[in-house]
Amino acid sequence: MTLAEKLAQIVGFWEKEDGEAVAPLQGEFEAERGYDEITRHGLGHLTRVYGTRPVDADAQARRLWGQQRRLVTGTRLGIPAIVHEECLTGLSAWKAATFPTPLAWGASFDPELVEEMAALIGGSMRDLGIHQGLSPVLDVVRDPRWGRVDECIGEDPYLVGTVGTSYVRGLQSAGVLATLKHFVGYSASRSGRNFAPVHAGPREVADVLLPPFEMAVLDGGVRSVMHSYAEIDGVPVASDPRLLTDKLRGEWGFDGTVVADYFGVAFLHLLHHVAGDLGEAAALALTAGVDIELPTGDAYLEPLAAAVAAGTVDEALVDRAVLRVLRQKEELGLLGATFEDEPPSGVDLDSPEHRRVAARLAEESLVLLSNDGTLPLARPRRVAVVGPNADRPHALFGCYSFLNHVLAQHPGAEVGLEVPTVREALVEELADTEVVAVRGCAVDDDDRSGFDEAVAAAASADVAVLVMGDHAGLFGRGTVGEGCDRDDLDLPGVQRGLVEAVLETGTPVVLVLLTGRPYVLDWALERCAAVVQAFFPGEEGGRAIAGVLSGRVNPSGRLPVSLPRSSGAQPYSYLHPALGGDGDVTNLSTVPVRPFGFGLSYTTFAHSDLVVDPAPRTDGTITARVRVTNTGERAGADVVQLYAHDVVGSVSRPVAQLVGYRRVALAAGESVEVELVVPTTRVAFTDREGRKIVEPGELELWVGASCADKEASARTTLTGDVHAVTTADPRWTSVTVR
Repeated sequence: MTLAEKLAQIVGFWEKEDGEAVAPLQGEFEAERGYDEITRHGLGHLTRVYGTRPVDADAQARRLWGQQRRLVTGTRLGIPAIVHEECLTGLSAWKAATFPTPLAWGASFDPELVEEMAALIGGSMRDLGIHQGLSPVLDVVRDPRWGRVDECIGEDPYLVGTVGTSYVRGLQSAGVLATLKHFVGYSASRSGRNFAPVHAGPREVADVLLPPFEMAVLDGGVRSVMHSYAEIDGVPVASDPRLLTDKLRGEWGFDGTVVADYFGVAFLHLLHHVAGDLGEAAALALTAGVDIELPTGDAYLEPLAAAVAAGTVDEALVDRAVLRVLRQKEELGLLGATFEDEPPSGVDLDSPEHRRVAARLAEESLVLLSNDGTLPLARPRRVAVVGPNADRPHALFGCYSFLNHVLAQHPGAEVGLEVPTVREALVEELADTEVVAVRGCAVDDDDRSGFDEAVAAAASADVAVLVMGDHAGLFGRGTVGEGCDRDDLDLPGVQRGLVEAVLETGTPVVLVLLTGRPYVLDWALERCAAVVQAFFPGEEGGRAIAGVLSGRVNPSGRLPVSLPRSSGAQPYSYLHPALGGDGDVTNLSTVPVRPFGFGLSYTTFAHSDLVVDPAPRTDGTITARVRVTNTGERAGADVVQLYAHDVVGSVSRPVAQLVGYRRVALAAGESVEVELVVPTTRVAFTDREGRKIVEPGELELWVGASCADKEASARTTLTGDVHAVTTADPRWTSVTVR
């Protein structure tokens, strides 16, 4: 291969138009050259063929097949391109099914269902000739003010790792490569600002931020990893070989491809200022281990070619990246593909099976935060549905949904999906009830002119359902989403004022929150009859919410993030050591309004008879058995949560740490024994010398309704020598229900 042919294999091509701003700082780069010009020597990736604008899938498939044929017949080597798309909440394509956002996956505590969802997403992608998906996001939530919280699974590394790895397995089972985002540290940005520096210590990186990625590599066999935009302690990840080569490949044995986050190589020059020009940026990234520059070849084409010619970059580094790309194309069956067959047509991107899984995941993810008995609704005569998100389809979707990510920039295009709003779903659900809808206010402005109409509607109703929350968008175009960070955690705009005005009527208020982050809600939990938290529940989310309000659906979601006491109390994590909790040395409480793992039901559950192995070895497993009983009068699903605390450690340890969980469906009065076999690696940590170890000593374990509820507890003592953790050690808790 010539150098030009090699470089062509490690870059992408993105055919975009003016106004299609779906990546940061797109305007900083020159207009893209045409397809024929850019592909003279071949091409590594085709970027977002379906997901850049609303295009008919059949027509675009025919166009894609033509582009691939030209690569096969019109270049010397005849190698097709890998096609990649976003797929965080479903394939990012017009009229494709849109599932709940990852924060809702975390709230479901149901990795098996997430795997089923991902397999459906992967099947749609494979059918359209797409080879790689840029998901899942494995960033651990560290500060809810950060705009990209809605793309994350939760604040616990084990929850993120198990759910995220299940997504990887599902997507790759369909023959589509998953891509881990954003390796690593992106979510730990200072003050919750996008692209802000990260000042996490090496132990926080090793014990909190890296484990989900390690699980997805070692347990999920993921085939691609995307570097994060972050700089950790002054070193941009895109230029850090310790992470991208030593950790990822040397320690974990990853043998797939590392792709750049969009324009991330160029940002080494433009934003981080660790490179004097794009050639230097290319040299840093390539040396560190970034194999493929996405979405285009701003640094890896002419600037890198010039650096190789000048002798400042060893061409062997280019060869290393090209071989990784070609190996992946061989795995995908592309090296012998001709694209002489007919392109796909009539692919059902939103089939009844997509809908079934979307509905079930939406239902399982809804978290009941408070309830004075008003829910489920008892056949009300008249319901007032109030709020900016009550009758807005976009309110059900996250930032990386096609509706909010792409269609927002094409206002004339139809949605292309059946998306019942909360109002529409309630009209359908409550067939004998008069439903009156009033907007009241916008999501994020100061206009209170609609308050009076909303108050009047609520005053004449038996119950008022107030649907509040976020609008997901990009780069300041929303209240949550990429580049939509906040410096407070109050409900946006005048939404709190509207809720308080309706509360003054004396009509019972059910507050429904459609958000991409947790907000400060202590005032609402004290005064509202009930509060339901929905983390962007997707295309079937309106029906799921209506089902919970009517009682058709028994809520079973649990908080994947702590519900904050105040914005001033951030950043906060339930994984804090003893000094991070309440005490006599400060006048400020750290206790969240609702803890990690919290969620109410229309039935009740009891956890009893926790029995734990008395002396497990440090290099073994801990078996815990607990009895779970549905003590209420209707069927429901409990999430059994097992937590541990290392009583005395050589470094300070979290006061609580999730080490195992299982969703269990129980009939009224039913009782089962749940056995959790926990590898000791769940309580491993980085010691003072930087080694990941398991120490002998006493552990406290408990099961309860949240991390803060020690309903059934026990103690055990790890025995044996200090165990140095290796990649051969298991990381996954196995669960049996009897």
